[in-house]
Amino acid sequence: MKSMIPQGVWGVEMINPMELTGRNILITGAAQGIGEAVARLAHELGAHVVLNDLQEDKLQAIAGDLGDRVEVYAGSVSDHGFVQEMVSDAVKRVGALHGLVNNAGIVRAAMAKNMTPETWQSVIDINLTGVFYCLQAVGQHMLERIEAGDTSPASIVNISSDAGRRGTIGQINYGAAKSGVMGLTMSAAREWSQFGIRINSVLFGVVETPMTEVIRSDKFRDGVMAQVPMKRFSTAAEVSQPVCFMLSEGSSYMTGQHISVNGGYTIGV
Repeated sequence: MKSMIPQGVWGVEMINPMELTGRNILITGAAQGIGEAVARLAHELGAHVVLNDLQEDKLQAIAGDLGDRVEVYAGSVSDHGFVQEMVSDAVKRVGALHGLVNNAGIVRAAMAKNMTPETWQSVIDINLTGVFYCLQAVGQHMLERIEAGDTSPASIVNISSDAGRRGTIGQINYGAAKSGVMGLTMSAAREWSQFGIRINSVLFGVVETPMTEVIRSDKFRDGVMAQVPMKRFSTAAEVSQPVCFMLSEGSSYMTGQHISVNGGYTIGV
């Protein structure tokens, strides 16, 4: 996809470094919020998008809007068998996967002293184990095609959170899972970067999505906003851009990194 600007300062046609034409990208948690925004932007940048979520009706609606270059898989990333089948079938349909956005996640809030084993485990299952299942399945496919001589790009972006970097009150399960995602990112990067597979994580602060409705409510808004130097929350469309950047050749020499997109909520950490 060419830049909207036809000529550079030297009269040379400019190339969009975030172009994703010819790339097939799996996006989990794609039915709403950040996942949906990433799916729409990646498609606009030329990618063939493979969308996953539990909400099949919403996925089908998004697929209808996008029109072409889209596949839909409804199921849970916490189901190892489903993930394996999804990746295998997607590869058969589109030929190869060049990118993964590990975005699926849930919130189940409770103070640490009151958290039940079920509440703890439900978040760990989706937000950490599910990330590993998808990373493992897609990574194995990428390794196989690279070993077969396919040198096309391979990038995995794991969605983490500032909750995993600085902790969070009332969501110890979520904070632990998101810290774990950062560990997965660093370990996978050390194992696979030598083969040309880049693995990075993007950490968000407060994004205006259904998942953050409570923290953006009147009860908590002022206290949270006081910690954000830019004095505003972000939108899903806004934060989808750095995610797509991490999928693109614009970030070709970046791996094992944690990119914070949070209006300054964490600085110098």
